[in-house]
Amino acid sequence: MKRYIAILRGINVAGKRKVLMADLRALFIDLGYTKIETYIQSGNVAFNATKHLDEESLKNRIAEKIKDYYGFDIPIIIRSNIDLKAIIKDNPYLPNVSEDKLHLTFLSHLPKEENTAITETFNFSPDTFHITKKEVYIHVPEKYGLTKLSNSFFEKKLKVSVTTRNWKTVKKLYEMTLSN
Repeated sequence: MKRYIAILRGINVAGKRKVLMADLRALFIDLGYTKIETYIQSGNVAFNATKHLDEESLKNRIAEKIKDYYGFDIPIIIRSNIDLKAIIKDNPYLPNVSEDKLHLTFLSHLPKEENTAITETFNFSPDTFHITKKEVYIHVPEKYGLTKLSNSFFEKKLKVSVTTRNWKTVKKLYEMTLSN
């Protein structure tokens, strides 16, 4: 068995696309996954799956099940516990900035090099970002809600689906993948 995290975007926001975590856990059980844990109401699910399924297959199976049950599409990003360990280790902002000023944008796919190059030319100082393979590390010294480094910005520029979590949540997601 391999441990993963499913990161769902756009559920339980402003009363729209309501998904109860108990129902979400039941959907994962129906898919044959085990050791299911959810974290907060924004759609973070840790689970075990057989090794023979790749991340794209996992994502598609979960998305299809949610669509069947709720009737709407939800972007889903999958990362393994190994991925999350590297994400934590490779944060270019640590230990030089306060963790409460850090966010991570998860990318659904590896963006094209030309899209990454164009995106890297933008400067929204004092807010900064660092793009790696399938993540964007973000440092926002003030309030994240005021930054231009939003999901919309990265989706438009990188041309991939994204979702963002604060650093505290990223660390918690990694901790959840350690308990199997």
